[in-house]
Amino acid sequence: MGYLFAAYLLVWIGFFLYLLSLSGRQRRLSKELEALKGRTSEGG
Repeated sequence: MGYLFAAYLLVWIGFFLYLLSLSGRQRRLSKELEALKGRTSEGG
């Protein structure tokens, strides 16, 4: 039963790490999008 708990725990840890990774990517893409919007409004 201990192995089942350890596997369950590892899956949840992996899931939360994946969510953190997605959050970081989304934040980075959002900043890049705002920078591109700024460039297009200045150039036009």
